[in-house]
Amino acid sequence: MPGYIGAIDQGTTSTRFIIFDHDGRIVAADQKEHRQIYPKPGWVEHDPLEIWERTQEVMQGALAISGLQPGDLAAIGITNQRETTVVWEKTSGKPIYNAIVWQDTRTDEICTGLAKEGGQDRLRARTGLPLATYFSGPKIKWLLDNIPGARLKVENGELLFGNMDSWVIWNLTGEHVTDVTNASRTLLMDLKTLDWDNEILGLLGIPRCILPEIRSSSEIYATARGLFAGIPVSGDLGDQQAALFGQVCFNPGEAKNTYGTGCFMLLNTGYEPVPSTSGLLTTLGYKIGGQPAVYALEGSVAITGALVQWLRDNLKMIEKSSDIETLAQEVEDSGGIYFVPAFSGLFAPYWRSDARGAILGLTRYITRSHIARAVLEASAYQTREVLDAMNKDSGVKLTNLKVDGGMVFNELLMQFQADILDVPVIRPKVAETTALGAAYAAGLAVGFWQNFDELRQNWGIDKEWQPHMESSQREKLYAGWKKAVRRTFDWVE
Repeated sequence: MPGYIGAIDQGTTSTRFIIFDHDGRIVAADQKEHRQIYPKPGWVEHDPLEIWERTQEVMQGALAISGLQPGDLAAIGITNQRETTVVWEKTSGKPIYNAIVWQDTRTDEICTGLAKEGGQDRLRARTGLPLATYFSGPKIKWLLDNIPGARLKVENGELLFGNMDSWVIWNLTGEHVTDVTNASRTLLMDLKTLDWDNEILGLLGIPRCILPEIRSSSEIYATARGLFAGIPVSGDLGDQQAALFGQVCFNPGEAKNTYGTGCFMLLNTGYEPVPSTSGLLTTLGYKIGGQPAVYALEGSVAITGALVQWLRDNLKMIEKSSDIETLAQEVEDSGGIYFVPAFSGLFAPYWRSDARGAILGLTRYITRSHIARAVLEASAYQTREVLDAMNKDSGVKLTNLKVDGGMVFNELLMQFQADILDVPVIRPKVAETTALGAAYAAGLAVGFWQNFDELRQNWGIDKEWQPHMESSQREKLYAGWKKAVRRTFDWVE
């Protein structure tokens, strides 16, 4: 068998292709960013054709860096930004409109209208999700209702929908499929049956023929075409579930937190979905071939790393994202200010689309360094809110937190995270756990790895941060954060 697995990691700001060996180590990687398109306030779009072009470029780029040939790959896995919605023509492959990104809030009126009967949680029992602009279903409805000719084309069976995993797999293989983790983020899938819900499809006016076939997260969907012809495409997980899998959180009660564009904490809850009463999402963790599906509780935070990018690109306060730590280290604390990054409303545990971003507690004492520190602390505070909700819903008090994503190399943030949570924070040796999870799923399907024990052996600790903050200081700071968050409510009427 070939000695490597490739993973496409199609993220919110960039696309990567990473090649792993049998020990889960990175052999080579290539990455390219794509444009962020903002047509109106609250609207966020991507060009699907640009993303597919970038995907092909990084796949070829990683091969060139490694010196490997396509035939050296035993399989390819896919992981992707979830909920980002694209509808394209079946024959031409041309999107009818830009992809509507998960952060986009244009479907607020659709969600509000649906919530008039039964409230925001009217579909939660079946889908595990509240009615929110975050999810794909309302985005599909918006596209079909607002793009000229879309309804006629869909009635004629000419259109296909997919989250970004389906778009990439369709272009790579010609198959129109998704996996249970991505399907669970559409607001259209029944958590128990793992199938599209006909009643919800009728409610949103979405014909079933537009939807991909729901498959497990680890099986051979098809073989690739083009440069990678004949290589099995055999793993598919939404990015946060892929990170859960890559962090080998295979037992109920194990959790991870990913610090990327947003911040996402997932807790493995086992073979039964656990309803949330604390503003979390009940979602699919993964499904390996014919084995039973594993469920998870998720706390989703919209803006974390994106706030650093905003400081870099919009305010020009830093030249590159990593500069924020140096700037924040110039001061001992945030000077009493809080930065609530509700640019697209607030996700877990509030689900308030009427909230907007704010900096609170400003005085003339505040400098750029205090703002930089408040930006980093915002990620830690939002994670604390999610962890509190998770403890309440699951009844399990976490004893440590496994972390991954681009921000976990920020020492200041990770130490403050441990302090504000009062639990150790652990970074694994391979921090690219999202791509690694997709590689693991693909490798299991073709026998590259035999079982979970092999995957566990690959995981190891790179660094651990212990909490040092006094309890009284921790709770005082956190109470200030909660007060600041409340001030951002009811901004949009």
